[in-house]
Amino acid sequence: MNIQTQSWLIDRRHALKALGSFVSLPLLDCMIPLRASEKTTATPKRSAFIYLANGVHSLNYQIMKPGRDYEFSRSLKPLEKHREVITPISGLHHPGALGHHHNCINVFLTGGKLGPSDRNTISVDQKMAEITAPHTRYPSMEVALTQGSLAWTADGVQLPALRRCSEIFASLFEEPKGGKEAQRRALRRKGSVLDANLAEVRRLEQKMGTEDKGRMEQYLTSVREAEIRTTRADAWLDTPLPAVSEADRTRTNRDVPQTMAGDYFRTVYDLMVLAFQTDVTRVATFSLGGEGDAFAIPEIGITESRHQLSHHGGDAGYMEKLTNYDTFAIEQFSYFLTRLTETKDLDGKSLIGSTMALFGSGMCYGHSHGNANLPLVLAGGSDLGLKHGSHLDLNQEAKGFEGYALGPEGTLTTAHYQLCSRPVNTDAHMSNLLLLMAQRMGVETDQFGDSNRVVAI
Repeated sequence: MNIQTQSWLIDRRHALKALGSFVSLPLLDCMIPLRASEKTTATPKRSAFIYLANGVHSLNYQIMKPGRDYEFSRSLKPLEKHREVITPISGLHHPGALGHHHNCINVFLTGGKLGPSDRNTISVDQKMAEITAPHTRYPSMEVALTQGSLAWTADGVQLPALRRCSEIFASLFEEPKGGKEAQRRALRRKGSVLDANLAEVRRLEQKMGTEDKGRMEQYLTSVREAEIRTTRADAWLDTPLPAVSEADRTRTNRDVPQTMAGDYFRTVYDLMVLAFQTDVTRVATFSLGGEGDAFAIPEIGITESRHQLSHHGGDAGYMEKLTNYDTFAIEQFSYFLTRLTETKDLDGKSLIGSTMALFGSGMCYGHSHGNANLPLVLAGGSDLGLKHGSHLDLNQEAKGFEGYALGPEGTLTTAHYQLCSRPVNTDAHMSNLLLLMAQRMGVETDQFGDSNRVVAI
């Protein structure tokens, strides 16, 4: 069916004029094109993934008591007001990360194994996007401060990411440069090139050996993905862009100096909330810097890079700064949860009920590249069946685990670093958590990455 023939659709801008004001409207059923609509009773399911590079200062991060009556650690204190909608998780690890900086971030959402000759696998956000993409203008949203995104395609290609807030806003909420028809012509030229490539490949396949056919199949997967994205982008050109209030536009359509990291983080989180509220996309990833170059935060007196602080070598000053950095990043994540809580969804409920948000790192103790006992917090998604309010401690489930290494004053000692470098619960794969999230998003699978069961939350 041609979207242009759907005369019953209401342009959001017209609806706003009729109301006599210009406010940011949530997505209404009468504004959804047929090709983008679900059952009218279904509230969209959404997921966000936030990555903190280089691990944490684990002595000040670790929660030591499992269950509902746990006490928040110093670093996690900013999340205390969200206790009933979060689950701090201890004890998970990624066996495939192999203890290298870049592997830790690259397999964070894939659960793959990255040796010298290994190709990455699809990330869980892109697995989710396969389900949600038919209903949204964009399959997913990728933001990263310094390097590539957290997102990987089915053939192991890393998706590009945007960094500047004004560019992110423009890509989501503004008309394409040159107008719709210029954009349509460009998309269809791209489609013609893809068709020509496929035709040429079919001719070449008859002359290929087995190994070449395997390489060509990887290439074809990339072409097919590009073709699907191109076709969907063309179709959505006829659908009106969502209206954005002046308040939201002022908050999100701006560039923030790197010296104001808090403003930048909060602006990106506001963009993610706005994208979810208007149903532009239902899947988003945000990397707070790469493993080797995570930036400084001069506004709170941190001029060193996060990578530098993580390799503290026991230096008390560096460890204190790393704790402050951890707390700062978690404060910004807390702001994201607050915004999700304040924002109304289609059904009038809080947006946080339909949104799962995972915050964490692919490393625990950066000084030794320790990638066990990963620092993770899962938030939201109560409407998707998640039950929060407890500290899920998978270390406690390990046979022979005798508790955390505490000193005379009841605080963790440096012996705790061993637990961060070698998993005590070898069956507790992070992919088990990713599998849970995928299933709650509607992905029909019993396996993701190197999962061996589903985490119960």
